[in-house]
Amino acid sequence: MLSAELKAFYMVARLGSITLAAKKLGLSQPTVTTQIRNLESQYGVELFYRGGRRLTLSDDGVRLLPMVKVLLQQEADIEFFLRNSGQAQGTLRVAATAPYYILDLVKIFRERLPQVEVSVEIGNSQQVLELLEDYRVDLAASSQLLEDARLVRRVLGTDPLVVAVHRNHPLANRESVPLSALSGHCLLMREQGSTTRRLTEQMLADAGVKVGSLLEIGSRESIREGVLRNIGISIIARHEVPHNPELRVLTLEGAPHMYEYLYCLKERRQARLPAAFLGLAQEVAACDL
Repeated sequence: MLSAELKAFYMVARLGSITLAAKKLGLSQPTVTTQIRNLESQYGVELFYRGGRRLTLSDDGVRLLPMVKVLLQQEADIEFFLRNSGQAQGTLRVAATAPYYILDLVKIFRERLPQVEVSVEIGNSQQVLELLEDYRVDLAASSQLLEDARLVRRVLGTDPLVVAVHRNHPLANRESVPLSALSGHCLLMREQGSTTRRLTEQMLADAGVKVGSLLEIGSRESIREGVLRNIGISIIARHEVPHNPELRVLTLEGAPHMYEYLYCLKERRQARLPAAFLGLAQEVAACDL
């Protein structure tokens, strides 16, 4: 069977990088390189042109790619069918940008269907939506608004963006601040692909505000730890700020609200477990109105 080699080929073709493909597949770079070389040597074809740090598809690679995409989608459909075919059991895979909204739903879902296994993967908006599009999860909760005909969308909740600072920070005695008050201060930000970062950068650019420096930290938990150590301040969704006497939460004047959305591929919305979870999300949202 060529499943592993074809998955490696597909991911490298999509990303143009052995390093990125290995990270997505959860494999080492040498393993992915070996899988690609085995595929090429076994059939005497050149699937990539190697030049510099990025791989480019050869003519044969371009022709092979859509066939592999269809094959991998069929494999994902078969796996999805088998996971959801039992009347009492099954597995539901969820990805989310934050645990706050999704874990409340998971708790209720597991109380109603205790025999169903649920896995939750956390990442930024770009990562969780890629997992959904690649059929690696069944549902994705993201703060990024997508208008995509392939997807079903539900609103999970909304929260204002606020400023989190240490209690000894010069801004800590303020209850509300304009964006201009952040000028000159060190700002802790998520990695590229985060909706919070995109909104923050857009607000700063629109207002012409220049912060003192930007410190990129790859998780909201690490950002909170950075604020707790008074390394800098952060613009963050209100529900993401923990209750801690060392922290102060400041209202950010004119800041937008962040919405959290639940997405499912339309082709899978009628399947037993995704349908049950989507229905639960709609039920909870209606109760919150």
